[in-house]
Amino acid sequence: MAQQAQRVYRIGFLGQTSPSDYSSQIAALRQGLRDAGYQEGANLFIEYRWAEGRLGRLPSLATDLVRLKVDLIVTHGTAGSRAAKQATATIPLVFATAGDPVRGGIVTSLSRPGGNMTGLSIQPADLMTKQLDLLKQVAPTVSRIVQLRAASSGPEDVDESLEQEQTAAARSLGLELKKFVVEPKDPTHAFLHVAQHGAHAIVVENTPALRAHAAAIAALAVEHRLPTIGAPWFAEAGLLLGYGPSVEDMYRRAAYFVDKILKGAKPSDLPVEQPTKFELVINLKTAKALGLTIPQSLLVRSDEIIQ
Repeated sequence: MAQQAQRVYRIGFLGQTSPSDYSSQIAALRQGLRDAGYQEGANLFIEYRWAEGRLGRLPSLATDLVRLKVDLIVTHGTAGSRAAKQATATIPLVFATAGDPVRGGIVTSLSRPGGNMTGLSIQPADLMTKQLDLLKQVAPTVSRIVQLRAASSGPEDVDESLEQEQTAAARSLGLELKKFVVEPKDPTHAFLHVAQHGAHAIVVENTPALRAHAAAIAALAVEHRLPTIGAPWFAEAGLLLGYGPSVEDMYRRAAYFVDKILKGAKPSDLPVEQPTKFELVINLKTAKALGLTIPQSLLVRSDEIIQ
């Protein structure tokens, strides 16, 4: 027991964008680790590697962490998880957030992940259904929706399967859904496609690649008089609505997986978990700019209202 108490761990963190983009998530992860008894600089050291939005760098950054012989690697997103998995089959891996990890080939199943990876996942089709329902409550006349997406980082068949599932979810609500891939350097181009499609509203995919352009996308949507919804923090950047799991809560929970594994548990024996805390954020400033009135039923359910 004395030897275990004196053990110093070194873990890696593989990030898709930059520290500033994920400051609140990293803070939540570190708090979760402190709550579990880890003190950075004493019995825990964290090695960070950031791709700065260039996903092609992820494999080499993951390999760098493996070369350091870290005890465990924490990552997020399908691209980061896939890069970490390809870099090592022996070092335990924890994804703090990921879209459907079974569909993405990251784990074998949610209940029995297999291999050296586990963590927390978001089911994109279920989330899309709820976001579209919220859009209809705010703008009941919408029927044609465009989803703004980042370029896929996975196999085409996986991307196509998800698109079909999300399209079916929209159809069940009487909506037509089309997707458009946003060029990060020029989100303006996406709105030319939106105009050509005659879209009534926009859903913004929750990916690190689009996070840096959230304010620009929100401003363009207001300019084109289009209601929008995305992850909660997108509403803080100017989108009309934000709905989704609390990523900070997921990162705190990721610390639980880290602790269990460092204490001897195998990732393959730890079921992938779903988020338990969801947030609804409403931007009343954007609603006013669009001439929309938010139903009282949504206002009372919201976790945050931006005036």
